[in-house]
Amino acid sequence: MAAINQAPNLRRLNTSSAPSFPLSSHRHMIKTSAIYLPKISTSSNLGIFTSNLGFVDKEMGRYPRMVTSKDPTTNPKDSNDHQVMEKLYVILEAVSDRVEMHKNIGEQRNYWNSLLLTSINAITLSATTMAGIASALTVVPGAPLVALKLSSTFLYLAATGILVIMNKIQPSQLVEEQRNASRLFKQLESEIKTKIAIGNPTLSYVNETVKKILAIDRAYPLPLLGVMLEKFPAKTEPAVWWPEKRWTSTKENHEKNGWSLELEEEMREISRILEVKDKEDYLRLGEKALKLNKALAIAGPILTGLGAIGTTFLGSYSNNSWAMVFGVMGGAMASVVNSVQHGGQVGMVFEMYRSNAGFFKMVEESIESNLNERCVESRENGQVFEMKVALQLGRSINELRDVAASFSKKGKDIEEFGSKLF
Repeated sequence: MAAINQAPNLRRLNTSSAPSFPLSSHRHMIKTSAIYLPKISTSSNLGIFTSNLGFVDKEMGRYPRMVTSKDPTTNPKDSNDHQVMEKLYVILEAVSDRVEMHKNIGEQRNYWNSLLLTSINAITLSATTMAGIASALTVVPGAPLVALKLSSTFLYLAATGILVIMNKIQPSQLVEEQRNASRLFKQLESEIKTKIAIGNPTLSYVNETVKKILAIDRAYPLPLLGVMLEKFPAKTEPAVWWPEKRWTSTKENHEKNGWSLELEEEMREISRILEVKDKEDYLRLGEKALKLNKALAIAGPILTGLGAIGTTFLGSYSNNSWAMVFGVMGGAMASVVNSVQHGGQVGMVFEMYRSNAGFFKMVEESIESNLNERCVESRENGQVFEMKVALQLGRSINELRDVAASFSKKGKDIEEFGSKLF
């Protein structure tokens, strides 16, 4: 309290002890002190001030809000670019998900093929063994012939039913379908990532990418019921996993955008050789694989069915010899047929040939779509496109030109194929 009471006295003491000057002297001192005021650098101190604010906000548990100079809502172009990029990221996420789905389902169906083949062969050989034992016991009185006959017949019928289902869905062919779909979606995923890295994606590119996804979904469906591909078509056709392209006929050509008349003629020759040599050859091989697969798919259930019929008549005196032949030989031959068909994966071979023919068809259509484009500037760059076609066919650019020149002279008599890759 004493210190508080002394404070006014101290204030009065300092005021009274201050020297007195005239009023003009006071004004002169104010003017002089105003001249020597320090200059504050706004640019340097502003950064210090901002950083200090950030430090204070951080210490208080809050971070300063970032303010962008551009607001997409105020600029329609920026808003459209933002929406296009957002759509592209959504598409990329869907493509990545499809890659995993096709990969996982392909592995699952590969297990199906191995498991079903092992089970069918085990069941068939067990039924064959029982039929052989039963045929040997027909001359033994009191032998459990009926039990062996019924067991063998039941196993043969079970093998026949499972085999019919397995031949219908062709697990090895399903595995190849999912493998191709996974590879194509990985390729599309890499293309989208490259487009995002380069920048400036357009709405037309987004729409074209969606069409590519839907085209691959149609070419290699995941479900088995309703939309499964026909495993035994009447005619072998190339697989198509790209959207249909529309173009108009060419009226004018100008040597720009990397294109020239020589390059256009070279691409036409490459398209022809892929049509009459490569694609035709793989369709021919696919037709042979399809016929073999059909024959094996029919023979397997017939042989197991004959085995079931043979075991039914075991022990009858009139047909015992034929029953023994059908009961034993039918099962043995059925095991061999099943091993060749599903162990050799004949369905997968057919799908591989069909996909290869589809690849050559895709290259043909890409060449035709560029050549038939009215505006040359709308095409892919000619030099880049030539390099891409050469790499797709496993050739160098010089080899590609040599093959085109040879085909223009010899036509179908040329021995060399367009592709060296497969």
